[in-house]
Amino acid sequence: MSKFERKFGRYAVRNLTTLLIACYAVGYIIQIINSNFLFYLTLDPWQILHGQIWRLVTWIVVPPSVGNLFTTLIMLYFYWSIGTTLEHTWGCYRYNLYIFSGFLFTIAGSFLAMGLSFLIYGNTLNLSDPESCAALFRLGSLFFSTGYVNTSIFLAFAATFPDAQVLLMFLIPIKVKWMGIVYGVLIVWEFIQGAATSVVTSAGSGFLLDIGLFPRVAILASFLNFVVFFLTSRRVLRSPKQIRRQQEFRREVRRGAGSAITRHKCAVCGRTEESNPELEFRFCSKCNGNYEYCQDHLFTHTHVQ
Repeated sequence: MSKFERKFGRYAVRNLTTLLIACYAVGYIIQIINSNFLFYLTLDPWQILHGQIWRLVTWIVVPPSVGNLFTTLIMLYFYWSIGTTLEHTWGCYRYNLYIFSGFLFTIAGSFLAMGLSFLIYGNTLNLSDPESCAALFRLGSLFFSTGYVNTSIFLAFAATFPDAQVLLMFLIPIKVKWMGIVYGVLIVWEFIQGAATSVVTSAGSGFLLDIGLFPRVAILASFLNFVVFFLTSRRVLRSPKQIRRQQEFRREVRRGAGSAITRHKCAVCGRTEESNPELEFRFCSKCNGNYEYCQDHLFTHTHVQ
């Protein structure tokens, strides 16, 4: 990935989370003015194949369903916060890759759901009756939204910062990893349930179809980027030898054996990040050798020649 980053990193979109939140804001405004207009923006593969190609992009504007204005603002701020943190931690390129791969997997999943619908309900669906097909995929397109993509962003944040704390209900401090586990269990349960029951696709045809296929495919597609990124990450895939070495290191630290291990030490005053965690340390490019200095002596020391 480093080669691709060197080649395409300059094309990465800066402040991508802010742009996504802006898209949601536009979607909420459209929902308030004319909610029916959102059906012309959803990720509907049937309509895309019939010429409405703008849906490949405009479905990002369709906002996730949250509730009243207060909870909506809290949700937008929360996802802006964790998304911005991930962008600063991972880097702009990697965060772009994570988000856009989630979008591409979701688009591919919508077309996959349409193909599976024709395979499963081939005897019921009839291409010569476009109204019934359009009605089915119109309902199914509602599941292919940014809601599941947002959840994948939260899971990525929980996997990156498992010990970070948030205030649940603005009162209860809880570690993000426990919220991530709860989210994961709810997603699995929603996948099993299908999040839908049989619906009438057309008043004229009068037949029933189970649209539970659509949320299941949407869940798998939206979280495929999370699986790809973190199952191929060294943070997740560690050999037993690496795990044992990390456990031994933690035991040594708890015992306090020897002196504390430090990575930064000022060549003038000898202070480290252990003794003075508030300090910043930098190497001097003008010194002949690897000499590191704290922020108080970085610009005042005598250069080593």
